[in-house]
Amino acid sequence: MKKRTHTCGKLRKKNVSESVNLNGWVNTVRLHGQVIFIDLRDRYGKTQIVFNSEDYKGDFEAVKKLSMEDVLSVRGTVQARSEGAVNPDLPTGEIEVLVESMELLSETAPLPFIITDRDSALEDLRLKYRYLELRTDELQHNIMTRHKTYQAVRKYLTDQDFIEIETPTLMKSTPEGARDFLVPSRIHHGKFYALPQSPQLYKQILMISGFDRYFQIVKCFRDEDFRADRQPEFTQIDVEMSFIDEEDIFSNMEGLTRHVFKEVINVDLPDPFPRITYDEAMSQYGSDKPDTRYELFLRNVKEFTERSDFNAFKSVDSVKAIVVPDGAKYSRKIIDEFTDYVKKYKAKGLAWMKAEAGQLTGGISKFFSGDLQKDLIKTTNMNDGDIIFLMGDKRSIVEPALGALRVEIARREGLADKKAFNPLWVTHFPMFEFNEEENRYVAMHHPFTAPMEEDIDKLDSDPASVYSRGYDLTLNGHEIAGGSIRIHSQKIQEKIFGILGLSRDEAKEKFGFLVEALTYGAPPHGGIAFGFDRLVMILTGSNNIRDVIAFPKTTSAVSLMDEAPNTVSKQQLDELGIQIKPDKN
Repeated sequence: MKKRTHTCGKLRKKNVSESVNLNGWVNTVRLHGQVIFIDLRDRYGKTQIVFNSEDYKGDFEAVKKLSMEDVLSVRGTVQARSEGAVNPDLPTGEIEVLVESMELLSETAPLPFIITDRDSALEDLRLKYRYLELRTDELQHNIMTRHKTYQAVRKYLTDQDFIEIETPTLMKSTPEGARDFLVPSRIHHGKFYALPQSPQLYKQILMISGFDRYFQIVKCFRDEDFRADRQPEFTQIDVEMSFIDEEDIFSNMEGLTRHVFKEVINVDLPDPFPRITYDEAMSQYGSDKPDTRYELFLRNVKEFTERSDFNAFKSVDSVKAIVVPDGAKYSRKIIDEFTDYVKKYKAKGLAWMKAEAGQLTGGISKFFSGDLQKDLIKTTNMNDGDIIFLMGDKRSIVEPALGALRVEIARREGLADKKAFNPLWVTHFPMFEFNEEENRYVAMHHPFTAPMEEDIDKLDSDPASVYSRGYDLTLNGHEIAGGSIRIHSQKIQEKIFGILGLSRDEAKEKFGFLVEALTYGAPPHGGIAFGFDRLVMILTGSNNIRDVIAFPKTTSAVSLMDEAPNTVSKQQLDELGIQIKPDKN
């Protein structure tokens, strides 16, 4: 092998006449009689190399047999391309290398898909041959973007006096959120470690230990059902601070986010970020992570349906609507598709009317008098050609269902500016949700989130009305970070455990070391965790989190390349004292 003197993205016109060595993969081959053009590729770029039968000193017939993805080492001379052959789309497009000698370092087997065209294969095939897909321009760009994001995060937080501290990967199981991944102990038969769902307990312990500014870019694990933007193992930027309040979190994390977007993709985010309460977000957008790049606000229209003859909405708690500009073009087939879509979100149906010639037609319009139609059109600012979709039910059904419809319509209509980045803080989350199946309260964020100070007195009398000091940072319809001010009082922490249905003994068993640590002088503290994979996904413009992870799992938590998870030997199971039960199915 000839050690490379330059990478395949480095040569320019100033290098003309230099003798160079290049190593890389064959990206394309173009045969022109006694001249063969090859684009040689590495992660730095592409360089056109030229084999001319008159100048090439090796076996020209062997060059003709080269295939895409063969690995070459070549020596040659840099020459300027003729004026008509310059490629303005390539940084190396003004030059080419006239090859004098070549060594075939590795010959490729027939490719399962075309490397230069990701769309030539379904995702499962590409995941099976992930090492080939990682050669594509798109994924190389994504992984490089991920690398730049790592470095930008570390630099900013280090410059702000944060200390990077690693926390354990093998910890105690504390099931209060998603399912833990369990790791059996060989030494302690019958006992298990758990992989951390987050470093939550440890970072609070670090605050009690006096490390007032901590961060970690850390792997977390959750054994849960998956979708396009979730993985069983994921990465988060974990941050915790002492002697602070929400404003300190907002200021520092806005600074971090602005720094990352500027350093990685040269985008300036606003200063400061806008804020909205949870109740406002649900009321206006039907989502606690609203995409504010387009409007389509949810509107309260119960006063109009109450005055109408449409009885289906008379007994419901909430009636809301969205007005879609130019939506009158929707056929009955599309409206039926929207109706089926909202049923996924527990909605019973979807009512509609179209504005034409200053009045409402179709759908449930016949139940609205002429004057009532005019009032509704005026209040909702409908124009001819618009459509209004209405839904009535419990607020907890109406808002999320209409919010999901809002997002789906925006997707179909291309309403979101893909070049816009709209960060938004969502604050004042409810402290608890009531789980009807388990007949108990569960924490909206997690059980260590502090209640609003003015609501502490309501913990005993009316837990459902208590708001927390939790907050989420959202961007373009994604939650990119979530956190809270933590409870630093042992008494309040025990009270919260009690509301969540945990006895003192259960709380001690699950979280005893934190509860005990709170008795030894705990500072007020709070923090946040960024979903690193999701953040990088947004930075790259992808809509699939697997595109920004080098070796991801499928939606069924399987790695197709290395076939994980797999079976283990009986000897390994015996050492752990584990027996596999036969599958009842």
